[in-house]
Amino acid sequence: MNFLIYILIVLALFFFMEFMAWFTHKYVMHGFLWVLHKDHHIRDGRKVEWNDVFAVIFAVPSILLIYFGVVNPNYYLLSAGIGILLYGLAYFMFHDVYVHQRVPILRNFSNRYLRATVKAHLEHHNPHAHYNYGFLIAPMKYYIEEFARKKAAQK
Repeated sequence: MNFLIYILIVLALFFFMEFMAWFTHKYVMHGFLWVLHKDHHIRDGRKVEWNDVFAVIFAVPSILLIYFGVVNPNYYLLSAGIGILLYGLAYFMFHDVYVHQRVPILRNFSNRYLRATVKAHLEHHNPHAHYNYGFLIAPMKYYIEEFARKKAAQK
């Protein structure tokens, strides 16, 4: 039974991190730490950006939770750290690898969820766009548009 609780903690932290990413992206990255994030909105092919500092900042809680969860055998802390870690990996694979192609793999992989989510993220990069702050979950309108486009193409 405890194993199920640990899995639920991992999943809860994973999904909670999407909210944290959205909140931090909107109010911190586009707020008082814009100085670190603005180079991410300038797509000039660089592989390293000041924005990458946020990856380190977000990794710290995960590292600490995993460390203390292992050192003090506390599976609640370990599960929380793993949930944050898995979100970070998903974020990296989607945002840095798939969307921005900072690591040139997954170029020909696509589905309706990815097309809709990528469209929302790329629109966020438009000049003066103050919307679409999420990373793995976009506003519902993008999914509705993508699924409608697919249905229209089938007719």
